[in-house]
Amino acid sequence: MKKYISLVIGLCFVILLAACGEKSKEDVVNKLEDMAEKMNAYQAQAVMTLSTGKEKQVYRIEVAHKKKDFYRVLLKNEQNEGNSQIILRNEEGVFVLTPALNKSFKFQSEWPANNSQPYLFQSLIKDVADDDEAAFTQTENHYVFETKTSYESNSNLPYQKIYFDKKTYAPVLVEVMDHDKKTLVEVEYAGFEIDPQLPEDTFNMEKNMTSSVLGVPVMAQEELPQELTIYYPANQLGAELVEENQMDTENGKRVLLSYEGEKNFTIIQELVTTYPASTQSPEMVNGEPVDLGFTVGALSQSSLEWQYNGVNYYLASEQLTKQELIEVATSIHAQAEK
Repeated sequence: MKKYISLVIGLCFVILLAACGEKSKEDVVNKLEDMAEKMNAYQAQAVMTLSTGKEKQVYRIEVAHKKKDFYRVLLKNEQNEGNSQIILRNEEGVFVLTPALNKSFKFQSEWPANNSQPYLFQSLIKDVADDDEAAFTQTENHYVFETKTSYESNSNLPYQKIYFDKKTYAPVLVEVMDHDKKTLVEVEYAGFEIDPQLPEDTFNMEKNMTSSVLGVPVMAQEELPQELTIYYPANQLGAELVEENQMDTENGKRVLLSYEGEKNFTIIQELVTTYPASTQSPEMVNGEPVDLGFTVGALSQSSLEWQYNGVNYYLASEQLTKQELIEVATSIHAQAEK
């Protein structure tokens, strides 16, 4: 009799939850997938805070998406507007643009499908749907998922917690965490609009290379650093600096640093030059865009290239993994001048 009463009480509790509008994990996932499938476009605004280095980096992000594979992600660096960038995907391919320098990379890449992207709605839904072991909880206003991430080149960020609004199912907050569940990347959404009227040239590369897009004019050559300050990686992965060659170029000084050890690598640093928009053309990369925390770089199988504070950095190695390339690169900007 007691067992029967307990069963009835449990059944009544389930019915009561349903009557109160409580949804299961499967209900929410299905709703999110249906929402993504039916929308033709969206716009989003967010603030991304990165705590992966000594100092926090803050980006204001604006996302525009048009079904199926058109994306524009504006990353406005709060500390240095000259480092603001655009990740663009259109019918011509995938690009990373730095309008202030009139510089661009073009990628042979499946971005954004090849990695988790905390500022892209479709990526969040894919991570939720793909993780059968994702934890699901509810607060008064949010559906919350804790899932695994899929950062191909960074295993140091294996988890994320994603908050969706209960009424609109729009993303509200994403916390990307390390192995100790410490939040290192936080994306806080300020707005999310479904099926907006996007201008026809939203995903046009030439339009996005104009200064008006980011509100940052193209930097004049005299605004860029005139002298090269050399920086060395704090994380050398057991290798040692064995050679440092400095040479003069028409743009100033170029430095080549050679490291040898269990895994050898080379770093080239030289001053960036800007080019008139009429002569600028994308640099081809057989790889993918990668977020380094302070800028977006171009990562291939054996090299990583990025621009920061008016300097072009090129890291090459046949022996380092992609994650190790990123570790060495990020440690350069965590290290004071030698």
